[in-house]
Amino acid sequence: MLAKQAETRQIPPFWNARPTERQGDIVASVTDYIAAHQQVVRLTLMELETVAEAVGQALIRALRDGRKVLAFGNGGSATQASHLAGELIGRFSRPRRPLPAIALVADAGAMTCIANDFGYAAVFERQIEGLAVAGDVAIGLTTSGTSENVIRGLGAARRRGVLTVALTGQAGLAGAEADHVVRVPSTATATTQDVHLMLLHAWCAMIDAAFEAD
Repeated sequence: MLAKQAETRQIPPFWNARPTERQGDIVASVTDYIAAHQQVVRLTLMELETVAEAVGQALIRALRDGRKVLAFGNGGSATQASHLAGELIGRFSRPRRPLPAIALVADAGAMTCIANDFGYAAVFERQIEGLAVAGDVAIGLTTSGTSENVIRGLGAARRRGVLTVALTGQAGLAGAEADHVVRVPSTATATTQDVHLMLLHAWCAMIDAAFEAD
């Protein structure tokens, strides 16, 4: 279970600080960054326990029912989508059978074909329409909450009866809906991505435990 208690204090604004404000000290700057990161993690544990646990359980149910996970995002979020698919098809930390997962960013041919013919905003939506079935889980990662292609992908998934999960930053999902919106309490892209990866790993650990005996 995710911890319920978290210490609250102002997050050090490392990402806004000038070198002179950090005394030009490389050790101090690393310390500031990690301190800011730790505080976001504490707030995440306090604010997101319920939704994070719900997503983990939903993933387990879908995979037990023979459904698959489809993950997508842009830039660093794209690499995290691929990472999640690799952990499920391979393994995270415990031996278990491979589980069905697709990173929609992984097929360069499909991505460039769709982008060329339909526009980049359609690259995930079109793949969801072709690959997803009711009962699957679609995980869209967007630190800003405004990525049009992620929003359209989640919308297509909802129309097909797919369970939708949005991993975002503090602002949440702009002008769209998902069954579960996991809002990391940070406006810093890098810190939000760090916590997204921790959440993905937490879900992988839950899945490993659930399927270990299969």
